[in-house]
Amino acid sequence: MPVRNPLSASCLLLSLLASLSGCARDQGRDILHQLSDGKPSELFQTSVDRMATLSMRDNLDSLYLLMNKLYQRNPNQWKQSGYLDAATAERQIRLAIEQRQPLPQLGQRRDLAALSYALAPEFRGDRVGAFIYAIGSMLITAHGGRTEFFVTDTIDPLFVNNAARNIEKATWMLGQRQDAQGVLLLFSNEISEAGSNLSFAVEFGKIVARLDLLAQMLDERYRRIGLNYAQSLLLMNFLPVQ
Repeated sequence: MPVRNPLSASCLLLSLLASLSGCARDQGRDILHQLSDGKPSELFQTSVDRMATLSMRDNLDSLYLLMNKLYQRNPNQWKQSGYLDAATAERQIRLAIEQRQPLPQLGQRRDLAALSYALAPEFRGDRVGAFIYAIGSMLITAHGGRTEFFVTDTIDPLFVNNAARNIEKATWMLGQRQDAQGVLLLFSNEISEAGSNLSFAVEFGKIVARLDLLAQMLDERYRRIGLNYAQSLLLMNFLPVQ
């Protein structure tokens, strides 16, 4: 029978403990670093809440990028807004969206009513600003009137899905609606012999994709809640209270 060296075994054990201790310290530092990078409010968010918050942030950023691109393609529009320049118009429209303020040229119209009016031939005013405001207003309404989400908030996946479909329709209308002279109400995507510019469709597609993913995540979340409840009834288990 081989004779074991107790000293070697002790050294191996000490080495293993030191390695585990080092890993624990590294993991602790990683966790503390991640917490320091976040906001305290994130402690009150589930993973789905955080995803919804980031999705809303990214969708609004995409919308503001589209507004800038539309003003560049349609420089006559911001001049009808009454602001000094396009940058001021963009800033004021962004403020109106995020603070849920009405846009003067749309009266009290918001959401779908504002979107329909912004794409109507009879609309007179800054059509770019009205169009972007209408979509931003609709997005926030579909998310329960919020741009940041916590465990106490509820988002209806049906409304999020409907918002995605509305944006698809609005994108199509943007490329089709014309005035009495047959001129597009707003210039966006372009396909010509000189070249193609489909950046508008791409950016709108990103918004739709984020909305669809969030709707699926929300639907699965609520489906799992229902399934867990059904399983508890089937197995005659009491539901946990803490």
